[in-house]
Amino acid sequence: MRTRILSGAVLIVILFTCLYFGGWVTYGFSLFISLVGMYELIRVKKIEKTGLAVVGYAAAVMYYIILLMNDPAYILLLLVATCIIMMSVYIFTFPKYKTEDVMWVFFSIIYVAVMLSYIYQVRMLENGVYIVWLIFVSSWGNDTFAYFTGVFLGKHKMTPKLSPKKTYEGAVGGIIGATLLGFVYGYAISFKLSNVLVHPVYTFAVASFIGAFLSIFGDLAASAIKRNHDVKDYGKLIPGHGGIMDRFDSAIFTAPAVFWAIETINIVFGG
Repeated sequence: MRTRILSGAVLIVILFTCLYFGGWVTYGFSLFISLVGMYELIRVKKIEKTGLAVVGYAAAVMYYIILLMNDPAYILLLLVATCIIMMSVYIFTFPKYKTEDVMWVFFSIIYVAVMLSYIYQVRMLENGVYIVWLIFVSSWGNDTFAYFTGVFLGKHKMTPKLSPKKTYEGAVGGIIGATLLGFVYGYAISFKLSNVLVHPVYTFAVASFIGAFLSIFGDLAASAIKRNHDVKDYGKLIPGHGGIMDRFDSAIFTAPAVFWAIETINIVFGG
């Protein structure tokens, strides 16, 4: 427990530093956790050091370079080119890889690199230094409130075969708690965002609600993959917590959710 608390504190300091400074610091942090997360996920299939995996890592790096170009058209081109290259590797090294290996690596690019890149994309929004914390307010806030609600009120199992300790009561408590956190956080910094966001308090509450709701699926999805492949933890990078995929599993879903929630609300209600 002591190790878990200490490593968690260090993680928070690193996260705060990387998100506070933004720019290249956040960019480098997002790229790093994306590549490590991909490595951990691909290692589940025991192909993390193969040529096929290298193509996946290279595609992730190229995707981040395209983010700097700010031209979404190139993302589709990258995905098509990556698919062609991966299938070429599959053909010319046959029968080294299985079809599922190709799909697994390609999936890791979308599931990890693209989804986690939204941490950087949220940070780069106007006043993103404040908005980016909604990703973790909704995901980690949901985890905390869901845990305590489940302990005291949990009776109905949500996914007994996948995660026996999770209950519907805990899920509802987590979502409500995270939404309230988003509301309070939005209220606390609303004076800094009044000229940027429409109704920042309610915008933050709604974004946190959506993020918290989806974080449940992010957590369960990562758990399902581990159970399917008899893996306890994705990695050991964070002592007491596991790997990047173990700690950022829910953020994988909440990061794009927060980005698009903020953008959509601003477009619809911002006139």
